[in-house]
Formats: sequence, structure tokens, C-alpha cells
Amino acid sequence: MIWKPNVTVAAVIWRDGKFLLVEEETPQGIRFNQPAGHLEADESLLAAVARETLEESAYSFTPQHLLGIYRWHSPTSDTTYLRFAFTGEITGHDAGRQLDSGILRALWLTPDEIRATREQHRSPLILRCVEDYLAGKRYPLELLVHYD
Repeated sequence: MIWKPNVTVAAVIWRDGKFLLVEEETPQGIRFNQPAGHLEADESLLAAVARETLEESAYSFTPQHLLGIYRWHSPTSDTTYLRFAFTGEITGHDAGRQLDSGILRALWLTPDEIRATREQHRSPLILRCVEDYLAGKRYPLELLVHYD
């Protein structure tokens, strides 16, 4: 059997001193996460992060930089994730949009509020991505090639 990680995307969005997070129901209870989700077949990473952000937060998102690529193994689910995190800008908001199943709400938190809630994070990648963003990490999207 060939082992394969679960490929996910995440949007790390900063506005007015706060980061966009979502509060979601998980098998471990209610948790915080960045707008994030799985890459779908025949979908580019950029299209996936824009789609997931809209579905989970009702914000339209245009990725501008790759923040980082993160590998994390969840001991709870025995699953390995390969996360592509992006930064960018919000280009709209549909306040009346129904959020994805399991998403309770989108909210804006300061870095200190995110640090203070780390026990409620879906994974350690939430805080790591915030810290990398604050450290100024940004990589050009040209690193990614979606070749058909």
C-alpha cells in the first residue's frame, strides 16, 4: 500500500490587527481554524484556498503569497496533512451566505487572543501560520505550478 498525505489549503488573512478564523464543530469538540480544507481533484491550490475561504467564512479571498508548506501528523486521527497556507486580500463579503456544514461562525482575533486559545485550535498549524505571518514570511505564487 502506498502512503499519501491529505493535501489541504489554508488562508491566513490579516485585517486591522486581527486574523480571520472560523469556529467549527469537530470530533474533538468546538475548535478554531483558519479557513481551510482539502484540495479537490483537478483543482489548483489557489482555486482551492479561494473556494474554502468563501465556503467557510463568506469572504472572497484572492491569494497573493504562499506563506508556507507544513506537514503535520494528527495523533488523534492518525492522519498526516500537507498544508499549503496562503496570504492575500479579501475582495468581498457575502454576509447572508450559508457557511459550510459544521462551521459555526467566522471571527476576527488578535494574535494574543489566538495564542490564548491554543488549546482550542484544530491543530498546532493555526498558531504556527500566525507566527510565520507576523515574522514576515511570504513566498511568490510562482513557486506553484498547476500543470495540466
